Amino acid sequence: MTDAPVTRRTGTPVWRQIEATLAAEILAGRLTGRLANETGLAERFGVNRHTVRQATRALAERGLVEVLHGRGTFVREDMIDYEVGRRTRFAHSVAKARRVGRSRITGYCDMAPDATVVEMLALADGTRVVRVDSLDVVDDKVIGVCVQYFPLPRFHGIAEIYCETGKTHLALARFGVDEFHRRVSRVTARLPDKDVARQLNQSVSMPILCVETVYEDASGCPIEYGISHFGSTTVQVVIEP
Repeated sequence: MTDAPVTRRTGTPVWRQIEATLAAEILAGRLTGRLANETGLAERFGVNRHTVRQATRALAERGLVEVLHGRGTFVREDMIDYEVGRRTRFAHSVAKARRVGRSRITGYCDMAPDATVVEMLALADGTRVVRVDSLDVVDDKVIGVCVQYFPLPRFHGIAEIYCETGKTHLALARFGVDEFHRRVSRVTARLPDKDVARQLNQSVSMPILCVETVYEDASGCPIEYGISHFGSTTVQVVIEP
């Protein structure tokens, strides 16, 4: 039976239309497990097997499916649910998924903050911050490119401790911050710049998720402003009321 979601008069190649349809079904959770074989997909979309092969190859390049020779094509089900709750961080979601995760620090410096950082951390005039750049690595794969800002002088030396511990909440604990809350998070979808795409090992034409978050300590004082860029095929954001 033909699904007939494709048309040959849109200017978009038919295989791209098939790829988009299957990708939407995968990301929505409607398509799981093993995909139909090439013959079945060709019948569904009313195309030849070569066209289907192009579409599934593109899905594999995006990391949505895995082709196992002799067994078939399977939907990758290793996406991490990033649970955005008041007391959770990404590291907690990784641990809950029983995956091995850590932060790999790529650089840090003391700096004068720009207007956005000043606003997010409610900083007084002249206050400097520590900027830490890092990669979120899960099972030896980079899935997030991050930048975090911590106010000075309260967190002087946090970058070195962060390098040692590999996790933000462990570094904050060294400064007596054992309890913290998410004040606000903003999630957007966008195209990555070349540097972020390179670090995520994806193309600049593939959207990413950008999560901006402000954390505060138990007294309500902002302690961290972070921006994380995640590959949209490896992380999905789950909002907890």
